[in-house]
Amino acid sequence: MTERSFFDSRWIERPPHVAQASTPGLPEGFRAAGVACGIKPGGVRDLGLLTCSVPAVSSAARFTRSGTLAAPVLLNTRRCRLDAIRAVVVNSGNANAATGAPGLDDAARMQGAGALAAGVPESAVAVASTGVIGVPLPIDAVMRGIADVSGQLRPDGDGDFSEAIRTTDAFAKHVCLEVALPGGSVRLTAQAKGAGMISPRFATLLCFVQTDAQLAPETCDLLLAVTAKRSFERITVDGQLSTSDTLILQCSGASGVQVAPESEAELRFGEALDVTLRQLALMIVRDGEGARRVGRVIVRGGDEDTAWRVGRSVADSSLVKTALYGGDPNWGRIVQAVGAAMPGCAPLDVDVAIEGVQVCSRGARVAHDADGLAAAVAREEVEYEIGLPGEGAQAELYFSDLGHEYVTINAEYTT
Repeated sequence: MTERSFFDSRWIERPPHVAQASTPGLPEGFRAAGVACGIKPGGVRDLGLLTCSVPAVSSAARFTRSGTLAAPVLLNTRRCRLDAIRAVVVNSGNANAATGAPGLDDAARMQGAGALAAGVPESAVAVASTGVIGVPLPIDAVMRGIADVSGQLRPDGDGDFSEAIRTTDAFAKHVCLEVALPGGSVRLTAQAKGAGMISPRFATLLCFVQTDAQLAPETCDLLLAVTAKRSFERITVDGQLSTSDTLILQCSGASGVQVAPESEAELRFGEALDVTLRQLALMIVRDGEGARRVGRVIVRGGDEDTAWRVGRSVADSSLVKTALYGGDPNWGRIVQAVGAAMPGCAPLDVDVAIEGVQVCSRGARVAHDADGLAAAVAREEVEYEIGLPGEGAQAELYFSDLGHEYVTINAEYTT
């Protein structure tokens, strides 16, 4: 990837101390690989392994808030040291979700095989699965794949790993960055997948982040919590919450560059992690199954709960999303979605602007250049601003449009 192809959105501002790495590859101490084990047809990669050779690794993790957790998520929260993850084993094509006790056994077998392949304790191995729900995991194929992938690990294997974790993704999502800190330069890499079943409560995705910076587990956890809230918790494709969401940050510390709490290094590294996750989140929205365009909705006014509720109502509205798909500046659909988020309330003085053009003021139409607005909403990125009565609160969400291909992909997902 070139720097332009990663940081390619006007909504994501790259800090000056963050740059695309001149050479690809994982941070010091990490290796990865991806292979085809036969879960998916056609010999495509569907199993990945990522390892860290540094025993003193620190890490943090976040998982889906679904009430129907996939077996790997349950296993990670029960049997994995989330502050010291040294290896991640991932399969695509099968979510190992709604598979009962046998699914938990299969996840445990994956963890054990991953531990052998990486040469680390089982408690240091996280497991992730993504794909069809309710189908038993072909565990024998997975076990053979883990044995195979262990012999292919290499420092620049993150591209193959990224390919192996895809499901309906149109393209792999990964990046390799250099981050200038006061104590020296560190490397930051990340691999993500996601295109459908994306919800703002913690987007349906897998994302794995690695760095050779030296962070304490508490610092890892704090920075991951803040940046996840500003990225993956602000996106939606279809408003659906996955059983399998997993986000993991691993820090090898092999560079010797320390990121101490409440330091300039922590601020800079946090900014780098933030911009990386925000851009990856936006790439997931852009890859929304069959999507043409990405929308950004900003709600200002009211209290915080109201602002987020209104933002989610607009971003998840099928009417708003189909208008975005068609390049139709139908602001009435936005007003409808605002009202749907606040049933029973007195009529609101709502303001609406699309691409900076005010179309509604205090609930009434504002004269505007209709042709100019139509041209503006035909772009790949379209911004919507909503003003509510009151001051102080603000919410921001990114969402994809909704078109014919989304229906086709999901109608034929298992057939």
